[in-house]
Amino acid sequence: MEPTDLKAAYLDFLRRHGHAPKTVFVFAEAQGLTEAEFYRQYASFAVIDREIWADFGRDARLQAAQEPVWQGYSAREKLLAFYYTLLEILKNNRSFVLLTLGRSQKRQPALVPKVLHKFEAEFKDFIQGLLHEGRTTGEVASRPFLQDGYARFFVRQLQFILLYFVRDESANFERTDAAVEKAVTLSFDLVGRNTFDSALDFGRFLLQKRA
Repeated sequence: MEPTDLKAAYLDFLRRHGHAPKTVFVFAEAQGLTEAEFYRQYASFAVIDREIWADFGRDARLQAAQEPVWQGYSAREKLLAFYYTLLEILKNNRSFVLLTLGRSQKRQPALVPKVLHKFEAEFKDFIQGLLHEGRTTGEVASRPFLQDGYARFFVRQLQFILLYFVRDESANFERTDAAVEKAVTLSFDLVGRNTFDSALDFGRFLLQKRA
């Protein structure tokens, strides 16, 4: 069985039973595999969880980028498109999302869920590309030293959106959609040129005049 098929079977098990398989042996046997054949693909169910989350991010980026208007989008619009595409994927896999994130939050509510590590690492690469693009177009202000922390800020934004989705009980998760728009608007207001940059420019002007 290929890794893709194994992940699909695992997701199907979660949807049908509401929990992860009790043991690798039981799950593997149900798929017509031996334990050894399972372990040749994945070391544990936790590894499958992390890989499925990474797949969600990859699929969202790929699907969003396939839209005909993608190339004409600003960095802000590309991030919005990614988030909305991701949310559609998460809606179709909500049982998995609740099981994996809910489990992590019960164990370590103050920490970044380990299940998201690979997903977030790839998202960080994606957002760094968007921020670089935004600096070349002037959408994102160039701020030496400060801008090095922008990617971490956007990863925190991603975590906020995911946990908001987990707790959202509105029809069709409309409140999460609204939260995404507001969060992205605020973030690009902060990283874009604003009063802070005008104050820096004025400070440089005063320093140069004294020199």
